[in-house]
Amino acid sequence: MKLEFLIIDPQNDFCEPSGNLYVPGAEEDMKRLGVLIKRLSSKIDDIHVTLDTHHFIDIAHPIFWINSEGKHPLPFTIITIDDIQNSSWRTTNPQFQKRAAEYIGKLNSNGRYPLCIWPYHCLIGSWGHNVQLDLYNVFLEWEKSFAMIDYVTKGSNFWTEHYSAVQADVPDPQDPDTMLNIRLIETLEKADIIVLAGEARSHCLANTVRDIADNFGKDNIQKMVLLTDATSDVPSFESFGEEFIEDMVKIGMQISNTIDFLK
Repeated sequence: MKLEFLIIDPQNDFCEPSGNLYVPGAEEDMKRLGVLIKRLSSKIDDIHVTLDTHHFIDIAHPIFWINSEGKHPLPFTIITIDDIQNSSWRTTNPQFQKRAAEYIGKLNSNGRYPLCIWPYHCLIGSWGHNVQLDLYNVFLEWEKSFAMIDYVTKGSNFWTEHYSAVQADVPDPQDPDTMLNIRLIETLEKADIIVLAGEARSHCLANTVRDIADNFGKDNIQKMVLLTDATSDVPSFESFGEEFIEDMVKIGMQISNTIDFLK
């Protein structure tokens, strides 16, 4: 039995109370996940870990946008196509206006998420970008068996949001890193069981799993097991996480927790 873990964005900015985009409960999610990995250490064939990876300048960060009063949007502001058309918000750099407007139009038509302005988070080189320490130490112990964590970065293209580790919300044809991650999908297809965990259930985990399922085949979806006690939602977005579980269970994803899984 080939057992693989897919762990979404287990980083300080999401998983520690002092993080810039803390997901309540995430630090305990990581501790429970670490206990499970230690319990199953000798049985795990591979661990894939995605890392949200941003520049300070990003289309979903406050600095990118400005209003008529010269103020940047507060975190969690939603910017719509109507806001662009009536000039409620414009790009701080005027040269970015046309492309940013086109981007929001594509978001509006692809039915994923509207443009949400997030706190500055998971900045490249920062403490917030690092893997949460409890889980990181478990990773180091696992690697002592001469295994190697497969780290998958996403989000460094500042023109597009990249919730999913499989592809950006609006892929950039000039940047292969925003296109469909065929390598990851084909790697997971070879597994017998794919354990899913990480943050946040409402956003990056949900989008990653949905995108994998869309390119995976129904038989493969039944390999997926979501650990319900190793993932949490961004506050006020709980319905997104609940809808994700409901949709995926209908097409074959399994549910478990860190205590009962392969007990």
